[in-house]
Amino acid sequence: MPALPRPAHGPGSRYTARAATTRTRPARHADVATLTRRLTDRDLWLAHLVHEHRVLTTHQVARLAYPSLRSAQRRLRDLHQHAVLDSFRPLTASGSAPEHYTLGPAGAALLAAHAGLDAAALGWRPTHTARIAYSPSLGHDLGVNELLTHLAAHARTTPEAGLPLWLSERSAARRWGDFIRPDAYAHYRDGDLLLPFFLEYDTGSQPLPRVEAKLTGYAAFLTATSTRPALLIHTRTASRDQALRRQLATAARELDLHVATSSTDYTTTDPWGPWWAPLEPAARRTTLAGLATQWPGLAPAAGLEPTDADTALTLPVPPLPPAPGAGS
Repeated sequence: MPALPRPAHGPGSRYTARAATTRTRPARHADVATLTRRLTDRDLWLAHLVHEHRVLTTHQVARLAYPSLRSAQRRLRDLHQHAVLDSFRPLTASGSAPEHYTLGPAGAALLAAHAGLDAAALGWRPTHTARIAYSPSLGHDLGVNELLTHLAAHARTTPEAGLPLWLSERSAARRWGDFIRPDAYAHYRDGDLLLPFFLEYDTGSQPLPRVEAKLTGYAAFLTATSTRPALLIHTRTASRDQALRRQLATAARELDLHVATSSTDYTTTDPWGPWWAPLEPAARRTTLAGLATQWPGLAPAAGLEPTDADTALTLPVPPLPPAPGAGS
């Protein structure tokens, strides 16, 4: 199967941002009460989503919530001006990167107020955006969000398909960190088929034996909880995909795990398509719906139900915005 073109920078490329430029805005911004009157339900959802997933590009936000890139850019600029969102633009080896959005100071105050918490409980600090912009994991985080925003946005054109649930690495660690620390957990639905899955987004930086060692944790989790999600491993290149398959096949079989792999060489814009190869002898690449059909015993992970310890900030954020309301 021919590989699709690879981007020159950003998610799926070999280049990781090494520095960033930030955009200025007025020194003063509206208080929480004023913001609450100005913001739409979609704006509040977006603040929650950016808090949950740390950083989203203009294109990722537009894909999920806006009819066009231009309309997304206009609203994101407004939210930046009101400090609901912060933004930066990574320096790239060539060309220019899109604007990257994180939670801003007013957005943090707003979310804390809506949850009845004090802002410190959010974990937000004035250095929040800088830490993300210069983080060595920025390329990894963007890659995870690129893959899953495509899956979530699929529902906008194909209503019977998409992601009804998407948990970030941080939310997954809060629930299952004693056993596993996946890069995301999600449910992909296509009609009556449901594929609950953990995601490992492999950038190629870890030795193959270290990736293999993670399978033991997933097997222990499944045994302890008597639940059975799949494990999807997504990597950067077809060659790394093949290397992972050779390394992991025996362990996946012995641990009785449902594992499938793919790479950015295939899944550039339609990761629900026939790009996923189960770690089984002579397995052919198939769609996410095809995986759900091949693995009828799959079941959602334990620990998804809300508990008394949950707040409005720890409950799952819907991957798509609420239906348009006044001013949205």
